Amino acid sequence: MTLPLEPTGSSDMLDTIMHNKIAVAGLVIVVAVGAWYFLGGDSGTPEEGLVTETFTSPASEADRDLVATLLELRSVSLDGAVFSDPIFRSLKDFGSEIIPEPVGRPNPFAPLPGAPAAAGAAAGAAVPAGGGAR
Repeated sequence: MTLPLEPTGSSDMLDTIMHNKIAVAGLVIVVAVGAWYFLGGDSGTPEEGLVTETFTSPASEADRDLVATLLELRSVSLDGAVFSDPIFRSLKDFGSEIIPEPVGRPNPFAPLPGAPAAAGAAAGAAVPAGGGAR
């Protein structure tokens, strides 16, 4: 009994390929043409994602109104003489005085002074016997 020197199956596959050279060559050509067509063939027109277009639309009515208002505001000049006018000086302030209130703690989430650090756990935040998560 003699042992084969080649692995079983590789010789059979090679023999099949050698007998069908024309079919294998045709298959390789079809795959190459398909890859060229789908991956980078020149279609004559640029891809939709690569086209750069500039759109210029006429200004809307709201845009024209805004520009007109801004141009009017640019021409406005303020005069400080209004503040020295006697009528302006005769105006009375009817506002109420704001009384200062005491400010709260700098960190409202910090534990209160003199309170134990684990006060939240002792106040009833016990973990159930099953591990806590349901």
